[in-house]
Amino acid sequence: MRLNELRDRPGARKAPKRVGRGIGSGLGKTAGRGHKGQKARSGGALRIFEGGQMPIYRRLPKRGFKNPTREEFAELNLDRLQRAIDAGRLDPGQPIDADRLVEARVIRRALAGVRLLGRGELKQAVTIEVVGASRSAVAAVEKLGGKVILAGGSVTDGEA
Repeated sequence: MRLNELRDRPGARKAPKRVGRGIGSGLGKTAGRGHKGQKARSGGALRIFEGGQMPIYRRLPKRGFKNPTREEFAELNLDRLQRAIDAGRLDPGQPIDADRLVEARVIRRALAGVRLLGRGELKQAVTIEVVGASRSAVAAVEKLGGKVILAGGSVTDGEA
């Protein structure tokens, strides 16, 4: 086999649809778009238009409230923290903060800060700096002689 003998597998490349190339092509005249109207034009039709009938998004009542200033936190459970320590990506002897967690790929991004949650078990003492933490997470860290430093956040009952 030589380079000039290489070929795609049968069916690997499909010829593009050539529209508007005469009546014998099967896609001539209206080019497969039918006749007239909004849907025959380029740009297509409005997906939400219901022929003059009151659209469903206006028939249904508004629900709920989206807080525009809501802060999203990166959630970190104890079991995930322990897995990172076991894998050698985090050093339990050094203080752990949001930047270290991102660097070690424990969390993807810090968002408005990191919240420590209590799922799982920790096996060694760590010093961790977070924005918020659940009571169970703080208790689990302090039971082993570790320390949770809250940077302007709070301790809550939530386990999320």
